[in-house]
Amino acid sequence: MRLRLAAFLFLALAAPALAQTLRVGVRAPMLTPDPASSFNPDRGITLQAYQPLLLQDPNLQPTPGLAISWKLRDPTTWEIKLRPGVQFSDGSNLTPADVLFSMDRIRKTEITQNYRSNLREITAAEAEGTDTVIIHTRNPAPTLPFDLATFPILSAHAAEGATLEDFNGGRAAVGTGPFRLVKWNPGQNVILERNPSYWGKAPEWERVEFRFVPNDSARVAALLAGDLDLIDAVPAELLDRVQSNDKLHTQSTIGVLAMFLQMDIGRAVTPYATTIDGQPLPKNPLADVRVRRAITTAINRQGLAQRVMQGTEEPAGQLMAPGLDNHVPSLLPPPYDPAKAKALLAEAGYPQGFGLTLTCTNDRYPGDDRLCQAIGQMLTASGIHAKVETTPIAILFRRRAGGGPEGKMDLSMYMIGYGPPNGLASAGLSSMAETQDRSIGRGGNNYSGYSNPELDKLIRAAEQELDPAKRAALTEQATRIVVDQVVVVPLLFTKNIWGMRKDLTITPRADSFTYAETIRSAP
Repeated sequence: MRLRLAAFLFLALAAPALAQTLRVGVRAPMLTPDPASSFNPDRGITLQAYQPLLLQDPNLQPTPGLAISWKLRDPTTWEIKLRPGVQFSDGSNLTPADVLFSMDRIRKTEITQNYRSNLREITAAEAEGTDTVIIHTRNPAPTLPFDLATFPILSAHAAEGATLEDFNGGRAAVGTGPFRLVKWNPGQNVILERNPSYWGKAPEWERVEFRFVPNDSARVAALLAGDLDLIDAVPAELLDRVQSNDKLHTQSTIGVLAMFLQMDIGRAVTPYATTIDGQPLPKNPLADVRVRRAITTAINRQGLAQRVMQGTEEPAGQLMAPGLDNHVPSLLPPPYDPAKAKALLAEAGYPQGFGLTLTCTNDRYPGDDRLCQAIGQMLTASGIHAKVETTPIAILFRRRAGGGPEGKMDLSMYMIGYGPPNGLASAGLSSMAETQDRSIGRGGNNYSGYSNPELDKLIRAAEQELDPAKRAALTEQATRIVVDQVVVVPLLFTKNIWGMRKDLTITPRADSFTYAETIRSAP
């Protein structure tokens, strides 16, 4: 009897310890542990270790974080008060010097996607006493708090001169978040451990393993088998398998991420546009707005959302989804009209259509390769004979950034997902449609070559307008220009869907981040 009682007590005591490790499967792999990266799969993990001044609620509105208050002293001067008593994971105290160092490091760190655009209006910053940071902006920047909620604050003494290895569990892996980044194994996983110095409520999990499982079937199979406790990006075709399992359930929300086609608009000749018989076209058809309108009209978004994605995404006709910043309810997705698309092509001088390569990822978004094939078929049926190719996102990024001759973009049209990290429509407009000037953080994701000085002025005016109603009107005006000129082709608004054990719950977020801090045992 005593032996059985001892065994029972041992198991009872051991059970909570075993439950302290959480195993999470994510579709998109982390590409770097450097917290200067603003690439969403990287942010979703590094922001659990390195926090911004302000946090973002599930709908991406700024809330107190390392800063407890923020206010305008005048139109171009912000006062930021730091939370007292915050410590980094090594036990050192957060100071204004760490904030100043972190902003300066972002400006100097060369990473393809970083937070530089979130600092573009800041001209200077200085400490005022031991708990205050004063930020000066070039122009009025009423939405700066949204930007301050995007980039992480590092320990100056730990991150000074740090290498990639230093951030990969080394001396620079020091933050204020609920977890510490212990080890990143490229293409495999990343390990986080609870930060004993965290200023907020301690997370339930002592240790979290994020496994990178790009294959949808493999990710769902691991959840069904009990090898994973929770997964993100449950694909449409496997959703029923998760929901019908009595040991599992799902949670979801509409996301800030939208799927788009981006086109090579600005070049005189584009590399993957051909005649019907495969000869290179002497001029770029995508530079003609009538061709771009034909492309957006040729796409059956309702069919993509309901049949291809089985109701897990919604048709899009603009940059921001319903319920998010500056969504314009009257901007509906263009009606699907293949006959109109053919007429527009004929009007543009392509009565027989032309050939075009559509490039998509096959490891980043739920169903991305399947979605790409369906879009290619729709384009072909409307006269644009699409050759579909799929590739890992790392390769697409390299080709987009200059993998072609003379360092030019090695793509003509590609599908990509994008959502502004700060949740603002004006930031999305600037990133996707403003004239690209990476030196000042403008047009960071506008690789199309599209440039419209009047649109640029509108976007900047919206960013600087102190009156919220006037700012919304300017943002809507800019949005309508982007849609009318088909600077990008909005396709679908994504739904973020998590599958998990029945005894777990998560706080769904518009940015799709799987924050282990918000994963809890169900009551």
